[in-house]
Amino acid sequence: MTPSTDSKTALSQATLWLMTIATGLVVANNYYNQPLLGLIAKDLGVGEATVSNSAMLTQIGYACGLLLIVPLGDMFKRKKMILIDFIFIILSLAGMALSHSIVSILIFSFLIGFTSVIPQVFVPMAAELASKEKQGAAIGMVMSGLLIGILLSRVVSGFVGSYFGWREMYWIATVVMVVTALAIAIKLPEVAPNFRGTYKELMVSVWNFARNQPVLQLAAFRGAMGFGAFSAFFTTLVFHIEGPPFFDGPATAGAFGLVGACGALAAAFVNRATVFIGTAKIILYAILLMVFSWLLFALFGNYYWGLIIGVILIDLGLQSMHILNQSDFYALNLGANNRLNTVYMVSYFIGGSTGTFFAAQAWQHFQWPGVITVGTLYTLSALLAHVLFDHKLRKKPI
Repeated sequence: MTPSTDSKTALSQATLWLMTIATGLVVANNYYNQPLLGLIAKDLGVGEATVSNSAMLTQIGYACGLLLIVPLGDMFKRKKMILIDFIFIILSLAGMALSHSIVSILIFSFLIGFTSVIPQVFVPMAAELASKEKQGAAIGMVMSGLLIGILLSRVVSGFVGSYFGWREMYWIATVVMVVTALAIAIKLPEVAPNFRGTYKELMVSVWNFARNQPVLQLAAFRGAMGFGAFSAFFTTLVFHIEGPPFFDGPATAGAFGLVGACGALAAAFVNRATVFIGTAKIILYAILLMVFSWLLFALFGNYYWGLIIGVILIDLGLQSMHILNQSDFYALNLGANNRLNTVYMVSYFIGGSTGTFFAAQAWQHFQWPGVITVGTLYTLSALLAHVLFDHKLRKKPI
């Protein structure tokens, strides 16, 4: 069963804006902790490597939620599913704010990630409701909300953490989620499911897509490596900023998210360039921008201007590649957008969680040069896969 033609009229500009804003606000929950890691470590009296597990578990939780929750968007009514999930998001954030031990911090970090997967229901929903000629623009807009939410979350949490405390950030997030859920309950249209069968059959179909769709496989690998590099940088940035030569705090580390938003906004228009340049070339240029950003971090990472230019480039590269990755596999037109997106985003956040883990270990043993090595290797892996396989896949009929 697929949505009726009438449902496509539901994607008004107001609905698209609601989905975009809600996407940014919900995904932000997963990243509030990154500029706050130093404050949490001091408050609980634990080491930097230990508290960094909070960021890693949030991403692992997100990957698990993507795998187990997002496919349900093809099986159940979308709006009802989203509102039920919001209840658990709110409880998880409140639990984080009330935590007084590293164990509870780690548990609620995982649960926040596990429940805050609504953005990955909105992205395929936008693709499904939009007309074919506007599909790429709709995906790009919602994805811009997602990446801007990721980036600005660090700005907000860095500021709130510096001036009010890390717990207060999570109480604010709890209130924001309550308001967002109310707006969705009032304004979001309902979308009928397009899968009939059991949950087991649903999950088997997810595995089959992962195993049998090479376009999806390549997109998932590029995304995983790109986000792994991105996470390696932002997880350890706060530690880099706190030490020499900067001796600064979480507010400054978080402010780099605002800088990166410039790149995210620019990438929102990447689909328009595919008409003139071609998807494969733009993805190549996007990965090369990320490679160049790591060169800047290596050579000029002890200067603010080097970090600023590098952040703009890594965000622009990642977001451009991310949007076109999704456009590639949505263009397969398999009538299973949530399940395709599940495969892609599970891979994406597994990449992010491993990037976070290896960067934290590299920081502990080798400081900033170790982080540079991890980020560069992840980015070069994406580049190698793209050069080896993309051209061959585009020769085959989709």
